[in-house]
Amino acid sequence: MAWIQREIALRPRPRGFHLVTEEVLDALPELRGLEVGLLHVFCRHTSAALTLNENASPDVRVDLRRWFDDHVPEDGPWTHTLEGPDDMPAHVKSSLLGPELTIPVRDGALALGTWQGITLCEHRDHGGSRHLVLTLHGE
Repeated sequence: MAWIQREIALRPRPRGFHLVTEEVLDALPELRGLEVGLLHVFCRHTSAALTLNENASPDVRVDLRRWFDDHVPEDGPWTHTLEGPDDMPAHVKSSLLGPELTIPVRDGALALGTWQGITLCEHRDHGGSRHLVLTLHGE
């Protein structure tokens, strides 16, 4: 199989942690035909990130937001302030989590754990549409 690469635009979301697994899968119908492979997901932004985390209880996503907001406060001693009080903390949070995930593909599906989902970590109050580059390879 050849490499497949697509960019998808996610709808704007408020600050928080948002499951996007289905949106990623919808963009790659070819994945269902793979026996084995890898999916790389890359977020093209410096104030949003990606993580694999809880896909069932929304309380986990609420608690993650609370933890990050408490530990990386907007009223910190930031130098970079031109884009608003939530911008520099968003950069720090994104650096802590990272912009990418690599997920194994097995038998036409992502080989995720039972409770794992692809989570967009939106760290701005009004971050706008977020773009992900999806790169799939397998056979």
